[in-house]
Amino acid sequence: MTTPISRSTSVREDEGLRLPRPPGVLRRFWARHPVVADVVITILCLLLSLVPAGAITRDLPMPLAIGVAILVPAAVVGTCATLLWRRRHPLVPFVASFALEALFLFALQPIGAPVLLVSCYSLAVYRSSRAAWTGFGIAIASLAALAGALTLTGVITLQIAANAVVMSLVLGLIGTLIGVNVGGRKRYLAALIDRSHQLLVERDQQAQLAAAGERARIAREMHDIVSHSLTVIVALSEGAAATPDPVQARTAASSAAETARSALTEMRAMLGVLRADESPLPLAPLEPTPPQETVAVAQRAGFPVTLSVTGTASISTALSHALGRIVQEGVTNAMRHAPMATSIEVRLIYASDSVIVEIVNDGVSGPVGTTGFGLRGLVERAAHSGGTITSEPVERGRWMLRAELPVSPADPADLEPKDAP
Repeated sequence: MTTPISRSTSVREDEGLRLPRPPGVLRRFWARHPVVADVVITILCLLLSLVPAGAITRDLPMPLAIGVAILVPAAVVGTCATLLWRRRHPLVPFVASFALEALFLFALQPIGAPVLLVSCYSLAVYRSSRAAWTGFGIAIASLAALAGALTLTGVITLQIAANAVVMSLVLGLIGTLIGVNVGGRKRYLAALIDRSHQLLVERDQQAQLAAAGERARIAREMHDIVSHSLTVIVALSEGAAATPDPVQARTAASSAAETARSALTEMRAMLGVLRADESPLPLAPLEPTPPQETVAVAQRAGFPVTLSVTGTASISTALSHALGRIVQEGVTNAMRHAPMATSIEVRLIYASDSVIVEIVNDGVSGPVGTTGFGLRGLVERAAHSGGTITSEPVERGRWMLRAELPVSPADPADLEPKDAP
């Protein structure tokens, strides 16, 4: 059963890394059919090497002459056959070609096998430039040493030795130079393509991380807005339903409606980033919720919330936003989990290098969960500002939410002065 390829997948692949077509019809053909190219090169090298190999004729005894006549063509065929592995194992044809050049020292005239040029080229392209130059130097030095030894022992003449070494030097140098150029370009393009693929992957990962971070931010803001507003609305609605005084009931209903409208405005501003039309949207963050407003709303709902501010500081808008959300969530948790509290104290302590928020209530009874979305959002918000937050019981049966946020240097235009009332 074949898995169908969706249109989105095909579009995704098409919109990925687009490379231009290699120039030249023959070049594209050889690139798509490397085996055919290797076979053609092997046959050409074999034809060009077998004919000059017949020049190895010396006054040798008949059995030895027959052996040489069989050995040389077999060596040429075997050396050319190693070119079929020049892409995977380029060192094999390289060593075999110089061994064949050593055998050609016994010829009466200088012979240069084209297989040497191809093997030097292949070593530079498919291994490395360093390996090509190192191997070429060692091979030429070994061939020159062998030619010198044969010359000193009188096996060959100095002219034959010099011609053979020079011929091998020229062919090997040409193949190595071309191979180093082609191989360097090939490796450079491969590195560019690989880097481009990495950039595409990193781009997709950054987009996914940004989307996940934005979803978490929206979820955190929505939780703070909805949780606080609904808690206040429920409290006001219950109070309006419970009181026999029509004036108080009307006041509570008006406060509930005002809180609902404020929450709706914040939700619209938060969800506006998800609109698909082309209307311009503000890039600035939402206006921070002042702690005084949060405390005032809770007091209108009938909760005994007080606010005390100590010290003076100038903080950035981002820190002020985090501070307002922490106070809002802390007061909301106290209203929800401590409905019988006689005191909910909100303390803001401004220091030279930090801002401390403490929200203490005396109405918590029983265990309080520490794994909800609200507390998780507070931890994330405090960590984003470089601070810490704790929520735990304290002395005399009270519960404290405490956050400490560092005051970092900011642009003077982005500072909000906070003074004690």
